[in-house]
Amino acid sequence: MTVLDSRGPDPHEASTSGAAVEQPDSDGHDLRMPAGAIGDTMADVADQSAPEDLGAGRGPGWLDAWLAANADRVLAWRRHIHRNPELSRAEHDTTAFLVEQLTAAGLSPRVLPGGTGLLCDIGPAGTPRRTVALRADIDALPLTEATGLPFASTKDGVAHACGHDAHTTILLAAAMALATAPELPGRIRLIFQHAEEVMPGGALDVLAAGGLDGVERIFGLHCDPRLPVGKVGVKHGALTSAADLLEVRLNSPGGHTSRPHLTADLVHALGTLITGLPTLLSRRVDPRTGTVLTWGAVHAGEAPNAIPQNGVLTGTLRTGDRDTWAELEPLVRELVSGLLAPLGVGFDLQHRRGVPPVVNEAACTELMSAAVARAMGENAVTGTPQSSGGEDFGWYLEHVPGAFVRLGVRSGQARARDLHQPTFDLDERALLVGVRVMVATALAALQD
Repeated sequence: MTVLDSRGPDPHEASTSGAAVEQPDSDGHDLRMPAGAIGDTMADVADQSAPEDLGAGRGPGWLDAWLAANADRVLAWRRHIHRNPELSRAEHDTTAFLVEQLTAAGLSPRVLPGGTGLLCDIGPAGTPRRTVALRADIDALPLTEATGLPFASTKDGVAHACGHDAHTTILLAAAMALATAPELPGRIRLIFQHAEEVMPGGALDVLAAGGLDGVERIFGLHCDPRLPVGKVGVKHGALTSAADLLEVRLNSPGGHTSRPHLTADLVHALGTLITGLPTLLSRRVDPRTGTVLTWGAVHAGEAPNAIPQNGVLTGTLRTGDRDTWAELEPLVRELVSGLLAPLGVGFDLQHRRGVPPVVNEAACTELMSAAVARAMGENAVTGTPQSSGGEDFGWYLEHVPGAFVRLGVRSGQARARDLHQPTFDLDERALLVGVRVMVATALAALQD
């Protein structure tokens, strides 16, 4: 997730086919992994017993059997992916790993045109059979991991600090389990999506590649360290917020600080924008939309006695309302122009539209909530608030109805570590919970 939430942490608290996989991409990258390489890596990290299945015995029988026999493999997959994180649009080895595992299970994954991320269908095709989609994101963050785990990232400055290793593992395991089902009432499209962590998100690439062609509904989940393992947060309507990037570059003739009246005081102009733009937005936009502008960086000048000629101000603009999001860009431009006009400073405003809010469709949300209850019990379902974070799953919901939920990953044995922190980790029992939720949701959506 680009950012799940702006709030701080809760204070309370190996199977391989053995064959090389070759999937060259359009940029000339070779997605071949040497025979045995994946298996060797997984054997190195699969050093603990399988996680407990908190939903054991809740069925269907073939899923219970698959999880009982393969829970250790699920754990190994997660640790392999965690240990080998890759940044957005560079997820070549992760994609190759997924291709190898899915192909070994008799499935036919299709790598996306950019060379990272893939689609894979399971089940019978053709009318009157319906198709539903399940999505997971596969990219990591530019952070240095500080968990101290034996399977911590082996790549300097790259870490799975947002749970995408878990999301990928859950969808991979769901695919493997679904492939063993005696019969499926329709077709399930698996979307292993690249580049969620960069705006406007890899979801647009999936859409451009026809990833939702023929799909009637789509579902997904995201780790939530504020929820205990075994709980799944469900919310009707808006779950996340739209997130845009603002960059304002100012220019001035510059001059001596003893004579600001003879030039345009660029630093004063920056200060005016820093305080004035958020204030004006709060008076021009309905406060019930949750619209908030937060500056993240400001740069100008070096000498204390010189008014600089150039400066830059950057920040994020978020809103929880889809209609408001469509109106913000011209409004921001109007307000910036009005604030700076009396100061004589020139400006260039770059308003980079990010992702729309995730707005869960009512029927799909009810369906997914009922599926969670069947998979994990009525007590597993809990409410969850709307966050001010962005998530490019929202792009899919611009095209088809669907729902997105939050998967509890907090163990309760230590202080919760928030997403995007170098110390973030999760209770691995959540992996099997996630598999059960995704499988139950897909089956319910096909039968509804």
